[in-house]
Amino acid sequence: MLLRDVTPDDVDAYLRMRCDPVLMRDLGGPLPSEGMTDKVRRDAEAAMADTAWIKMIVPDPGAPESVAGQVCLWSHESGEEPIAEIGWMVLPEFQGRGFGKLATRALLEQARDEDRWGDIHAFPATGNGPSNGICGSLGFRLLGETEVDFAGRVIRSNHWVITPGSDLTS
Repeated sequence: MLLRDVTPDDVDAYLRMRCDPVLMRDLGGPLPSEGMTDKVRRDAEAAMADTAWIKMIVPDPGAPESVAGQVCLWSHESGEEPIAEIGWMVLPEFQGRGFGKLATRALLEQARDEDRWGDIHAFPATGNGPSNGICGSLGFRLLGETEVDFAGRVIRSNHWVITPGSDLTS
């Protein structure tokens, strides 16, 4: 497995992830396909500018165009202060094979090694057992339940936080 920056050529992967009713079940349902090309362009620009780490999960390094999903780390306003947030999506046909955990760990290790982002928060939906399991297994601390906005939808989530330099489990 390897992680590579998102590029404008990843529109198909975004459509498969964000417009899939199964994958998006805990996030309020599939998103409309309209606007996805623009979303990929904006994400690729943010990755290129290094203002966000938006990585495509590539199961076979010999085929970098074939992706299993995505892991992202970015900063945004939350209340009065900015926070760093990590999130991931793994396409249904790749789920249960460890890609989400491996990719999330790799990005957290990079954050630790570069001493960047500080505390990192994750907000998986309360009903998303696999993503909550990833948080618990990597050393995130559960702060409780909260409501978060995802693509204009309010979802009930668990609020997890990790300090990669001290909390990331081996």
